[in-house]
Amino acid sequence: MKKMSVIALFVLLLTACGTADQAPIDQDDDSNVSSSENIDQTIIDANNQLGFDLLSTIESDENGNTFISPTSLFMALSMVYNGADGETRQEMVDTLQLDEIEGDQLNQANASLLAIMNDDSRQAELKMGNSIWLNQEFQFQNDFLENNQHYYHAEMQEIGVADGKSADQINKWVSEATNEKIDQIVDVPLNPDIVAMLINAVYFQGTWTYPFDENRTEEHAFHLEDGSTKNVPLMTLKKNFMYMENGDFQAISLPYGDDEEMSMQIFLPNEDKNIADLQDNLTNKDWKKWKSEFQEQEGTIMLPKFQLEFEASLSKALESLGMKTAFDERQADFSKMVEEDVQIWISEVKQKTFIDVNEEGTEAAGTTSVDIVTTSAQIDPPFEMKVDRPFFMTITDEKTGALLFMGTILNP
Repeated sequence: MKKMSVIALFVLLLTACGTADQAPIDQDDDSNVSSSENIDQTIIDANNQLGFDLLSTIESDENGNTFISPTSLFMALSMVYNGADGETRQEMVDTLQLDEIEGDQLNQANASLLAIMNDDSRQAELKMGNSIWLNQEFQFQNDFLENNQHYYHAEMQEIGVADGKSADQINKWVSEATNEKIDQIVDVPLNPDIVAMLINAVYFQGTWTYPFDENRTEEHAFHLEDGSTKNVPLMTLKKNFMYMENGDFQAISLPYGDDEEMSMQIFLPNEDKNIADLQDNLTNKDWKKWKSEFQEQEGTIMLPKFQLEFEASLSKALESLGMKTAFDERQADFSKMVEEDVQIWISEVKQKTFIDVNEEGTEAAGTTSVDIVTTSAQIDPPFEMKVDRPFFMTITDEKTGALLFMGTILNP
């Protein structure tokens, strides 16, 4: 049996048209370009290349797996981009490969992409949403807020960062946006230095155009990179598929729904190759070339049935790709984001993803959060509290407000 090392590249082939089911954009506005024919290909290329750049940069999980959502990250960073200026803005331009794209053009293209992704006429379910959570002690600049609400349909909510319920609100939004596949993106309590949090969430569920027969799913040895094997359920299907192969790998495209508007591509390195060899050629240019070489051919696919959850901090990876000052508390320039004259920067970009591949189809979800922080303002002068006499104490559950313990300490 061939040595198998599988990489699943989720590239969304967007060919539908329609409007989003969220708050509508003004139909007379040039930004509401909802036809896929009018999608700026430069944006799609930038989105895909960001994914290829990240794939070999971020750390895999304990099993060596990596599963990211380039579109979720690109959309989240595009919202942040509206608040950047100076060197920070230019670094984001370079990292996202937006050299030939003006800010309005980026926003309009993302508005079109968002409308297409949320088109209800699709047979496969694909939904994307954005939200912005603002520390109630701050105020967004009008242009930043209007751009993100108008183009990205971002839901805006003010929160008290010291209120334990705020984290619950954010996590509830993420859970609902991902059909409960990702139930937490922030921890309790929230970072007290949070100024704003920008979040994107994407959810996908699609049934195969040609479902696998459960009766043909059998346990087979899966060959790991260290030479060992493990038994996994392999689904089997014989059909005419879009397929290609060369001296390095085999590749197949598995469509979803009768309209086949979305598909999954699987690339399988040859026995004398490995994933590292393939990753060296993962660029948008090569991707386009490979896609053009797919041809319909009869064959049999044996695909692992699996479920995977993945979480990664993307901060270091983005820094390595050129977004350095955005994470620097001294050099970051997000002067177009909030009204207050404070230094703010990105403390973390985090992404969580989920995927379930089975005989019927695929369910996948992803969410990306960008935390914007500042240094806590010192309002009162420092105090000294010398506890050298009897005192009263409590232990409180901050989430519920319940007093768990209390007492007077006379003789510690």
